[in-house]
Amino acid sequence: MATALRRLRLLSLPLGTAAFGAWARLAALAGADADEVRAELRQRNAERTRATLGELKGGALKAGQLLSTVDALLPQDPEASWSAALGELQEVGVPIAFRELAPVLFAELGTSWRRDLVALDPTPVAAASLGQVHRGRWRDGREVAVKIQYPGVAEAVASDVGTVAAMSRLAARIAPSLALPPLVDELRTRLAEELDYTREAAVQTRFVEGFADDPGVVVPEVVAASRRVLVSTWLGGTPIASLASAPPAQRDAAARAYQRFLVAGPAYAGWLHTDPHPGNFRVLDDGALGVMDFGSALAMPDGMPPSFGRLLAALIADSPDEVGAALEDAGFVEPGSAVEVDKLLDYMRPFTEPAAATEFTFTRSWLRGQFGRVNDPRNPDFGVALQLRMPAEHLFTHRVWLGMVGVLCHLEATVPVAEVLERWLPGFHRPVEPVPTGG
Repeated sequence: MATALRRLRLLSLPLGTAAFGAWARLAALAGADADEVRAELRQRNAERTRATLGELKGGALKAGQLLSTVDALLPQDPEASWSAALGELQEVGVPIAFRELAPVLFAELGTSWRRDLVALDPTPVAAASLGQVHRGRWRDGREVAVKIQYPGVAEAVASDVGTVAAMSRLAARIAPSLALPPLVDELRTRLAEELDYTREAAVQTRFVEGFADDPGVVVPEVVAASRRVLVSTWLGGTPIASLASAPPAQRDAAARAYQRFLVAGPAYAGWLHTDPHPGNFRVLDDGALGVMDFGSALAMPDGMPPSFGRLLAALIADSPDEVGAALEDAGFVEPGSAVEVDKLLDYMRPFTEPAAATEFTFTRSWLRGQFGRVNDPRNPDFGVALQLRMPAEHLFTHRVWLGMVGVLCHLEATVPVAEVLERWLPGFHRPVEPVPTGG
């Protein structure tokens, strides 16, 4: 019954939007001010989406957090109701009472857990998609962050993925080239990994060791871990998203550190951090980047795969032959497939602009314009994207790229993209001739 109700609540989002739209049309016919009706409609839809995703948690909340990362894609209005509503999901969802979490602590850490956690604030400091975080003090005096998984969240995630899987099977029948089922399988695997906090602790420790000699990145140490409880040293600092109104130099410094960590992570630690939303990143008092939440991570013991770097380099070089070979090498097309590479070059050019520039200024208006262009079915090159197949192993690397660009645009930062890619992305190189800065 709980699973059925959860699916109904997810389905209620598009149905509710349609109902509110009907109400708006009736109000307009009755003589109400059209602008006021539209503003009210946006506000209602935004708040209902935030409340529903925040309460459901699990995979549903993760989707909302990812969407809020790329706020330039949200409907724009003077009140910024969508950005404000979903932006709240980045830092604090809808927490649950500590009494509901206490049984998890007993089950995972034993009846003596209070001897280890000599102090624990029952009010959460953050409520995420799979669990919430409380501040405490360990028996040796260290201030710690205690992440506790929500009871029943594993079942909620399974339900959400099941709903998406059913929708993807239907979409695959309508548009077979989308190849969504393999991507859903990959999503199911990765979310199952995120539910195991002992795995997260092991990944986090690899990042601690990998960045130990890097003063620009701070990763909290693991104090204790079980499958549903993770205790780490406390990490303060300022959320990176809140720097959007900071002076340009401060924004650029934070953006450079953020970009470098995401791209260089595999070389430093053998893992790619695949949850780039800004709630996981802090700027510390000394300017270092503090990084949290290693539940979503992809093993890359040999560093970034060179196929992605070669494809990006071929796109920048504007070489159809190289692009075709790189697409096959990365698994985006079947060998011998006929892809209109010349159109693909034009279709993807907005996304290669940052990588081609010595420095690039990311802005929300730039991102909004690029997405409006490439997602417009009236664009004659739009259909070429449907000829591509997203390999499952690239699902989360593309999530990182998309999320990273979204955060950089939120900060309106100028960063040396090409320099970082040439240093840390195997197979990538720029054309010999310099490319003018975009933005």
